[in-house]
Amino acid sequence: MSLDSLQIKRAYDPVQKQDGLRILVDRIWPRGVKKADASIDLWLKEIAPSTELRKWFNHDPDKWEAFKDRYILELKKNELIELILQKAIKQTVTLIYSAKDKQHNNAQVLQNFLKSKI
Repeated sequence: MSLDSLQIKRAYDPVQKQDGLRILVDRIWPRGVKKADASIDLWLKEIAPSTELRKWFNHDPDKWEAFKDRYILELKKNELIELILQKAIKQTVTLIYSAKDKQHNNAQVLQNFLKSKI
């Protein structure tokens, strides 16, 4: 598995063949996206930040550093990390998220966390 086999992409961006296995990593389905159009192969709600953490963060860039630390603590206890890593060994995996902010979102943290495990 290479570091390039783990990508992230917004749910609103066009689906492409090179996305490989598309895993939705949000607890809530993206607004306005039809399930038939999303081409989601796997929806791992449980890998997303806890509801409490998500609501606390509320996509506030000022809380970004604290959010990352708290989310990483949640990820360290999450058994689904191993599942994603196993999938990424065999194929390209794209982590799908719906946040508008491309720099401050859970998929960024998750991608970096997974890459640190490689």
